[in-house]
Amino acid sequence: GLPPALPALPLELTVLYNSLLFATGASDSAIQGEAEGIRQGLLRVLEACGACGQGLSTEELWQKVLQEVTAEELQAPLHRLGALQAAWWLAASRLGSAAGLFRLLSNAEDLERAHCSEGENELLYLLKAWRVPAEAASLPLVQSAEDLKEILCTAAAFLQGLQELEAGNFPTALSLLQEAAGGFCSKKVLAQIYTCLGCCAQRMGKPQTALQHLKRALQVDFQCLPALSHVAAVYHELGETEAELQALALLYEALEKKTPAAASSSPYFLIRTELLVHTPILASLLRHRHPSEVKYLLAQRCLQDGRVADAVEHYLDFLALLQEGLQQQVPLDGGSALPRIPEVFLEAASALEQAGRHQDAITMCEEVISRTTDLIPRTLRVEERLEQPECPSPGAGLAGGLLSQKKESLCCLAWRAAGYLHQGWAWAKLGESKEAVTQFSRECLEDAVSRSMCLSVPESLLPEVEVLQKIRLLSLIGRGAQFLELGRHKEALLDFQHGLQILPGDPAAASYLVQALWKLDRKQEAAAHWQKFSQSPAGEDGQQEGQGRPFPLYLVSCLKQATFPHSASLARSIRDYLGTTSRDPSS
Repeated sequence: GLPPALPALPLELTVLYNSLLFATGASDSAIQGEAEGIRQGLLRVLEACGACGQGLSTEELWQKVLQEVTAEELQAPLHRLGALQAAWWLAASRLGSAAGLFRLLSNAEDLERAHCSEGENELLYLLKAWRVPAEAASLPLVQSAEDLKEILCTAAAFLQGLQELEAGNFPTALSLLQEAAGGFCSKKVLAQIYTCLGCCAQRMGKPQTALQHLKRALQVDFQCLPALSHVAAVYHELGETEAELQALALLYEALEKKTPAAASSSPYFLIRTELLVHTPILASLLRHRHPSEVKYLLAQRCLQDGRVADAVEHYLDFLALLQEGLQQQVPLDGGSALPRIPEVFLEAASALEQAGRHQDAITMCEEVISRTTDLIPRTLRVEERLEQPECPSPGAGLAGGLLSQKKESLCCLAWRAAGYLHQGWAWAKLGESKEAVTQFSRECLEDAVSRSMCLSVPESLLPEVEVLQKIRLLSLIGRGAQFLELGRHKEALLDFQHGLQILPGDPAAASYLVQALWKLDRKQEAAAHWQKFSQSPAGEDGQQEGQGRPFPLYLVSCLKQATFPHSASLARSIRDYLGTTSRDPSS
């Protein structure tokens, strides 16, 4: 092109500034790739002044230009380009580079007048201290430097607030986000800032403050659905189930409507805050829930709260969504609230069972059993090697893959075993004791379960093994209870004894064991076991297993059903017996 001429440079730099703004606004996305245009403009300025800047970094180039170019007519165009360069750097989270540039753009008098107090954010201090030079009326601008300065201040506060939030410095994050909320931005961005304020307050242990910020976000922009999702999470934390379910229902309804995004409230600004702030933590905080996730959360919360009829309705709706297309309806990213699909089926079966729809529960479990059976190997060994190499060997990756396969096989084994367990209880509720015994026996006699219980188990597989042990115990209790119903007391006793071998001290198994001995007229043994059990805190030994790792939701109803129902009457009978024997030693 033409060689640079000093008189034409103000116009040239203004045209460059406008063209870069248009290029950014036209893409309506994060700023990328336009920085080279600024670099070429700075090189032409140096060339016009008889200097050279080839080989310098962008930061060094700006320092050289601002220190060596003193022409008054170039100050305003250079400051505008500097603000644009700062926007590029903010978008790339290069906050240090942006601060260094504004230190160069501001003279000592400006910095002294602004006066950075102790603890004040340096970048915001430098931005506020920067005085935008007066702009010539003859050179039209598509976005003034003054407006750009306001947007930069808001973006800088927002970005740094997010950084502090991610680092766990919550008071600093709160202060910076509040600064951003008072800045210059669209309603959409303001709602996002209030959402982040709500998340920050929640992490600080201030749920009521969090709710205030999140509700403010929804008042500003009701289409900020992540705020509604966070509202539900805060209510869940507070234990306010009714409010949580209302928030989730509103969220699901809003997601189903799929309202098109509203137009920006500042359409004439080509550089906007949303183009400068796009960090991973913001994407995480503003993650949009999929309708299927929200429907599952509604089902799960209803089941946990005992709202069985509502839970059944939501689970069946969710399963209907799956029928519409698995890939379209189920988010596969790591942040999803959804468990594995077999677990959802088992939870649905649990809800159906509690709602008295036992035959439907049996059918639901059959689906899980049929789909997992082929995924379980005939042999499964999960013992840990005694000798571990100090340094990772070339086969370490292969070993990790095998461990992952075993974990998956254990999960499938647990799901199938839970299916049999639920079917056993469902048949029992239908009064079909023999069929219930058959289903409980399928799990109790499962060879693969026995093979999975090794003396030394890798720590990463402990949760799955503990779940399997609990399922086997519950199956033995279930079958033993049915044997008692059928009058097969000896077989019942064997099941309860076996159960206590799996989890010693389990209160349900211990109580059933006492009842079986009592029915076999082995009253002295029954009384001795009862005394031993009642002297220790109920379930002290049995509940230590898996403590801190709650059992899956699909097992909760089975745990309740396995609870011994006649504790008071059995205790009364044993006390009477003990009282009689103490008065009559010969008996």
